Amino acid sequence: MPANKKYLTPTFIHRFSRITAGFVGGYLVTVSFFLSLSFYFDKVPVLFTLVFGGFLLWVSLMIIAFIAKSGWKIWGIYLLLFLFFATIVYLNQPSPSL
Repeated sequence: MPANKKYLTPTFIHRFSRITAGFVGGYLVTVSFFLSLSFYFDKVPVLFTLVFGGFLLWVSLMIIAFIAKSGWKIWGIYLLLFLFFATIVYLNQPSPSL
């Protein structure tokens, strides 16, 4: 009697998408979040906080990615967060002087 399909482990693609979302997507969100914070607060303390708080945020985002059922949804959420924070960074850049 074959095993029930719903109890089997997910395919390699699903597992790979969760792993990459946890590592790469979590890192992108963490760095872009702290860079966007550095435009509203003093840069030096924010970047020092990135060393310790960034690791905690990255690990939390990684755990969320591993708990999620779909790695593609997590990738979508992480990319939207990254684009949101990157937009904040882009809009707060000083204009170049000619």
